[in-house]
Amino acid sequence: MLGALVVPLFAQADPQPIPSDKRAYIGEWKGKDMELNIAASGKLHYKRKQPGKNLDLNVDMLGFNGDNFDVGVGIIRSTFVVSKPPHQDDKKMKMTVDGVELTKAE
Repeated sequence: MLGALVVPLFAQADPQPIPSDKRAYIGEWKGKDMELNIAASGKLHYKRKQPGKNLDLNVDMLGFNGDNFDVGVGIIRSTFVVSKPPHQDDKKMKMTVDGVELTKAE
């Protein structure tokens, strides 16, 4: 019976493809000590260096809440807070995620 209770906790949601109104998020984004690579399929590769910890994760996009997006693996979920969604700044695309300004790679 315990096994029946544990399996649903670790069931994994499928990645959600990026909706057409959020296509500007797709691509490789780089900023100070942070990188995001968002695939159209809904897969996200995230790297971030912070004092005392370095993160390098491959996670699934679970959906958008306004400009913010949720990611997760199994029962572990997190929200990336987008204070400035993708926009043109001079000739480069930029967005600000979790307080870090990111520039889209060409």
